[in-house]
Amino acid sequence: MAVVASGTRERPAPLRLRRRAVVAGIVVLWLVLFALLRGRHTLALAAADLTSLHRWFNDVNDTIGADRNSNPLFLYFFNEIRLVIDTLVTFVQTLISQPPDGRPVPQIGWLGVVAIAGYVSWALGNWRVALLAVAGFTFFGLQGLWQESTDTLALTLSAVLVALLFGIPLGVWAGMSPRVNRVVTPVLDFMQTMPTFVYLAPLTLFFLIGPASATIATLVYAAPPAVRITAHAIRSVPATTVEAAESLGSTRAQTLTKVLLPMSRRTVVMGVNQTIMAALSMVTIAALIDAPGLGKTVVQALQSLDVGTAFNAGLAIVVMAIVLDRVTTAAAVRTERAQRPGGGPRRWRGPLLGAGAVAAAVAVWLSHTYVWAAEFPGEGGAGRSLASAADTVTAWAQDHLSGVTNGIRDVLTTTLLNPFQTLLTDSPWWLTGLVLVALGAVLGGVGAGATAAVCVGLLVGTGLWQDAMTTLASTVVATLLVMLLGVTVGVWMGRSALADRIVRPGLDAAQVMPPFVYLVPFLALFGASRFTAIVAAVVYAAPVTMKIVADGVRGVPATTVEAATAAGSGTWQLVTKVQLPMSRGALVLATNQGLIYVLSMVVVGGLVGAGALGYDVVAGFSQGELYGKGLAAGLAIVLLGVMFDRITQAAAGRTSRVPGGR
Repeated sequence: MAVVASGTRERPAPLRLRRRAVVAGIVVLWLVLFALLRGRHTLALAAADLTSLHRWFNDVNDTIGADRNSNPLFLYFFNEIRLVIDTLVTFVQTLISQPPDGRPVPQIGWLGVVAIAGYVSWALGNWRVALLAVAGFTFFGLQGLWQESTDTLALTLSAVLVALLFGIPLGVWAGMSPRVNRVVTPVLDFMQTMPTFVYLAPLTLFFLIGPASATIATLVYAAPPAVRITAHAIRSVPATTVEAAESLGSTRAQTLTKVLLPMSRRTVVMGVNQTIMAALSMVTIAALIDAPGLGKTVVQALQSLDVGTAFNAGLAIVVMAIVLDRVTTAAAVRTERAQRPGGGPRRWRGPLLGAGAVAAAVAVWLSHTYVWAAEFPGEGGAGRSLASAADTVTAWAQDHLSGVTNGIRDVLTTTLLNPFQTLLTDSPWWLTGLVLVALGAVLGGVGAGATAAVCVGLLVGTGLWQDAMTTLASTVVATLLVMLLGVTVGVWMGRSALADRIVRPGLDAAQVMPPFVYLVPFLALFGASRFTAIVAAVVYAAPVTMKIVADGVRGVPATTVEAATAAGSGTWQLVTKVQLPMSRGALVLATNQGLIYVLSMVVVGGLVGAGALGYDVVAGFSQGELYGKGLAAGLAIVLLGVMFDRITQAAAGRTSRVPGGR
């Protein structure tokens, strides 16, 4: 179909065709040179081999360990930070999860914790959320995972508290000062581009392995959403409102406290929600550096391929994520409702909250005083039943579905993954590097090509080129599958309001779950292999791409769709000739987010046989002599993430600047 509504400007066809022709020419030339030069200059490195950079990292680690108690930088800075965080974490743990000295149980036992969770959920949200919180926390005990769950909660709360303590003021500052915002935004972009694994290795170098390092890694990872969303909330307050307050004589501080913060409260609360979700996700992964809690149970179960135990602990993580998400979301809704005329609290709510506070205080006292209210009753029979059921389902699936699952795995591995991985790993490193730089320049411009060149050079310097290319192959294949799924479902959601109402809640729930949880069911279906990591990455990254594509399709002007329909376009023509071309910016953004999510998950898949950089990082934590190699692998992951992000972001920018771009 050649008809597009008047006023809609499409990108000139010769420019699009020329760019596609250049990309096709680069790929064809690559294939020809690969056939001639296959197996040469591949920079292969055996699993146990180390480069001079890896040994230097090991030496730095040893030197820091030897000087930790004598170097002034550690004595008066890093060690002090670790001491403060460790004190905070220990305090919260002794309150709800770990017995302090002189007591056989924590200061607040299970009954008190459940009562506090229910009361806080009611006060911030409503009685339905309170019931969900009480049921969720009780479920942890029935699973036999009470202490693990409260350990995870303690680390999450500690990290969120510190992240918000610094993140919200910095976000307010960035929201009020364009100069600060310009400085902070690139840093936040970089922090959010890095996969979660990458935070762990360098932080253990300065803060050792343990709960303190895990909490520091978590708060560093969780702080960017608080800063970014708070800054956005402050900037979103109408300028006319601010000007009116200033014209009435309000000082800068009064404008902030009386206008900006009250009017942006709901968005700030949503920032708190995102911070909590990010912290919970990171706390589970931080089990790799000896963080206590549910994450450690999942990691140990995955490493021993114990699907039942992993499922039980993974379910607890999902329940905790849902409870925390619902509480903070309900708090944001209540905040918004309170800002409406006549939306204040009802008369009976105050007295009932007072009575609830008294009841919660009594429960806390009982749990502090009596063992029956401190130690969760029972021996976790529900958890054993769940683990046994998961093992039974796994055995059944492996016995009855292995033909199907193995067939899917073998077809995709043989026809797509293996050929592409071979192309990347068996090509001369300089040839693959030149191809990446050329594709970056064609798709994203000179700046993206220069970024790709720098990243390629540094990847070679890490000594892990072949592992990086293996990870790149898995990431690209998974991203292709993500986009296929994302475009298919996203177009359906964008064109159908009913489909959007049905699918979107499920996508929102899927984004709540931490990455570890996705590995468990696919480990049961496909066993420990790189394909397991790829499928888990597809499912993990698909929700965000679906929502972005759906929003892009829905954003196409209705007049344009109506004009195309009046010109005789069918459904297929309408989608392929109008809605998708005009959603090109959303498609590029969806690709960007899909790549970042996939890269993060593929690396986590190192725990279930994905190998490559993910395995290098995990091995670096567990084997001291490979620490330097693990640190270099973390650097390589960052470089891949930066290269992907810059190319796709630049491509999105070029798309939005050309005629017809959105």
